[in-house]
Amino acid sequence: MPADTPTSASDRLLHVRGLDVTFGRSANPVFAVKGASFDLGRERLGIVGESGSGKSTLGRAIMRLHPKSARVTADAMRFMGTDLMSLGEAAMSRLRGSEISLILQDPRYSLNPVQPVGMQIAEVAEVHLGLKGKASRAAAADMLAAVRIRDVERTMGLYPHEISGGMGQRVMIAMMLLNKPKLVIADEPTSALDVSVRSDVLTLLDNLVRENASGLILISHDIRMVARFCDRIIVMYAGRMVEEITSLASARHPYTLGLIAAMPSLDGPRPDRLPVLDRQLLAQMKESA
Repeated sequence: MPADTPTSASDRLLHVRGLDVTFGRSANPVFAVKGASFDLGRERLGIVGESGSGKSTLGRAIMRLHPKSARVTADAMRFMGTDLMSLGEAAMSRLRGSEISLILQDPRYSLNPVQPVGMQIAEVAEVHLGLKGKASRAAAADMLAAVRIRDVERTMGLYPHEISGGMGQRVMIAMMLLNKPKLVIADEPTSALDVSVRSDVLTLLDNLVRENASGLILISHDIRMVARFCDRIIVMYAGRMVEEITSLASARHPYTLGLIAAMPSLDGPRPDRLPVLDRQLLAQMKESA
């Protein structure tokens, strides 16, 4: 995939070149991400691929959330002109949540189980906005209303196990967008939701991102959903970015075509068996890359 993308320099929020993430011993490293290069403006960028393709590892590398056992290197990784690779941990911690936010895929494992959700959202307002007491709680209530929670006061007092998956994901979105971050990374934000709820959550996320003039990276297995929602799509296979497309019709790489073909269609006759990826061909292409 070419390093240059359609994003203009004036609108560029994120600039990544030659990003590698490796695990294991330095003598025999295992590459989870290899040579990732892309730009992001105030747009919706999708990153798709199978489990293990490196898409979530890429998102966490941008946030610098990998353990010390991971080795993250890049020719360049800049956010709004700031070199993320050279920032100390204290400066990076201030950037997380205030300017860059990460929405994880399952609120049951992301929210604190022993604190009411209202307290958790208010804590974000205290840490990043400097609000205290009633002011932080009011900010939390306003944000819950913005994500279309009907009974805000009641929801503020509920614990994570007392809310549904869809409501929990709305709570996560409220927490992550409270500070109006310029970059939002959403890692499988709808995977734990019913199909009937997914569209509502994506629409809500899209509206809030547009209102804040933010950039969005949407990480997902579902290439068709991403194609409907995002302006551009990066396809990852075995840690590499193999193709960038703007629509499913423009796909050319065998892996991308395989992902599309492997998804059932509601139109036309029902096949006896869904196509599968040609792993042997993909392995040969990986070796020759």
